[in-house]
Amino acid sequence: MPTPSARQAKIEDLPAILDLLADDPLGQGREDVGPPPHPDYLEAFKAIRDDPNQFLAVFVSDNEIVGCLQLSFIPGLSRRGAWRGQIESVRVSATMRGAGLGRKMFNWAIDTCRQRGCRLVQLTSDKSRKDALAFYRSLGFTPSHEGFKLDLSG
Repeated sequence: MPTPSARQAKIEDLPAILDLLADDPLGQGREDVGPPPHPDYLEAFKAIRDDPNQFLAVFVSDNEIVGCLQLSFIPGLSRRGAWRGQIESVRVSATMRGAGLGRKMFNWAIDTCRQRGCRLVQLTSDKSRKDALAFYRSLGFTPSHEGFKLDLSG
């Protein structure tokens, strides 16, 4: 496998990113990929793009988007004013799963958080994603907190 390169997502990448987000059992039930992409996705993309504490990354191999993730850089007062890197919306294309791309993506994300001065990297994952949870543990993440969500979509 050629080493995929990471870059900031462009608006024209949105359909490929949405396809990745919808390409799993949880995403199939909650994403609306179009075409065309729902206007909510366009609005969210622009908000991410325009916020200096957000970075939507795509991973490209042979001119094809094979993975994506979003980094959020969060300032905080706890831990002596530590910045946190939040990793979300991690997806690897079905054709690349099991080939080591996820590990490369996380190494890139963690290095990027270090470069931004983060002292902590965190993520959330649905409890039903057993393989993902095992993968995150293999990277050194520990399930140190219990996460909660409140759906406000109606």
